[in-house]
Amino acid sequence: MRQRMYKKMAGTSAIFIPADFANASPVERDGMVWSDQELSMPSAPQSLQWKPPLASTLALEGLEEYDQPETGDARYVNNLGIAFVYISKIRGWVALTDYA
Repeated sequence: MRQRMYKKMAGTSAIFIPADFANASPVERDGMVWSDQELSMPSAPQSLQWKPPLASTLALEGLEEYDQPETGDARYVNNLGIAFVYISKIRGWVALTDYA
């Protein structure tokens, strides 16, 4: 698995997208990036528990209030066209960049 770098989306508590994401997206402007290792991404393929898709990343944040996510929960986000996996160690969502 290749090393990936991520940026945190602005206005969110912990939602990370690829640093090289080509589409328009609001990311924090401080220039900080995080690696796979820093975000506790698994180094080998893991089984994912796919949940229903969401309209936007803002909905990911609200899940903790009514549908507490667990490590390995995955959701596709329609407005970005990418999927995210929940990592409980960081209490955040990280974009899946190498999934089929």
